[in-house]
Amino acid sequence: MLDDRDRRILEYLQADAGVSVAELAERIALSVSACSRRIQRLEESGHIARRIVVLDREKMGVPTTVFAMVKTAHHSDEWIDKLRRVIGDIPEIVEAHRLTGNYDYILKIVLPRVEHYDVIYKQIVRKVELFDVSASISMELLKGGISIPVGYAE
Repeated sequence: MLDDRDRRILEYLQADAGVSVAELAERIALSVSACSRRIQRLEESGHIARRIVVLDREKMGVPTTVFAMVKTAHHSDEWIDKLRRVIGDIPEIVEAHRLTGNYDYILKIVLPRVEHYDVIYKQIVRKVELFDVSASISMELLKGGISIPVGYAE
């Protein structure tokens, strides 16, 4: 069971996983050793899945975001596994979700420019049969990030 200090640790680490244990301990009024033990426990329990570095998309040359909405006539486990392999091999596809509603899947694709979308589209359709693909270009990011709420954690 997590307490408020655990949740604060998780919030701070989500914002900056590179923060030193000493600085984190000071922020939440714990000794360095107690803070370190809590972090280790949070890692062992799986609350902290991994620590990553977030790259600047502009500096990395992929400032454009395209969302591709996919419809398919295929829903077998084999077809879904094939789709997973195909999109898994394309680094520009940074997220993929199976959906309810009018579309079966949505792909978040990061690109150097919108014209590069056709390259990605062709990589997919050469290997996987799709019924329909509709793409939308993100004009502006209104809210972004990878942080999730910590208040629901047990």
